[in-house]
Amino acid sequence: MKLLVVVDMQKDFVDGALGTSEAVAIVPKVRDKILECRAEGWIVVFTRDTHTEEYPETQEGKKLPVIHCIKGTPGWEIVPELSVEDSSIFDKSTFGSMELAQFAAGLPDLDAVLLIGLCTDICVISNALLLKAALPEVRICVDAGCCAGVTPESHKNALAAMEACQIDIRKDRSIGSSSP
Repeated sequence: MKLLVVVDMQKDFVDGALGTSEAVAIVPKVRDKILECRAEGWIVVFTRDTHTEEYPETQEGKKLPVIHCIKGTPGWEIVPELSVEDSSIFDKSTFGSMELAQFAAGLPDLDAVLLIGLCTDICVISNALLLKAALPEVRICVDAGCCAGVTPESHKNALAAMEACQIDIRKDRSIGSSSP
């Protein structure tokens, strides 16, 4: 069994309050990866950064004083180019989702997890490391071409950090049926 985790592909991170041209550029690649994985029978889940109006008073809000992903706003929604269908969505108030890691750890016969999405250097790396901790013998992989960081440099740094933690980094877009 294989799991695809689509991290925070929300309007505010693509072309909203914290959007970047790199984030906009990966949307078609992410869409294609989701379609490919669904066609191969993978479980597909999404994470969604979720804040409240009190965001500015949180530790994150004090360090990143940009209002974003407020629950119920258009910026909080998954971009419309991606089809959520009946996929589970893990709303999270912080970078990584413990609920996602617990969900993955409870999947029988899970042999691979692939992460794609935003931002490589914050939420992708946080979730990848949580999944690696929860599933030390399961292959955890990140598709570099389906991720974007806050900056191109921080994207590359995050990929290198994950690789050092035994998370496989895919640099091509093919996944094949036998590997993430």
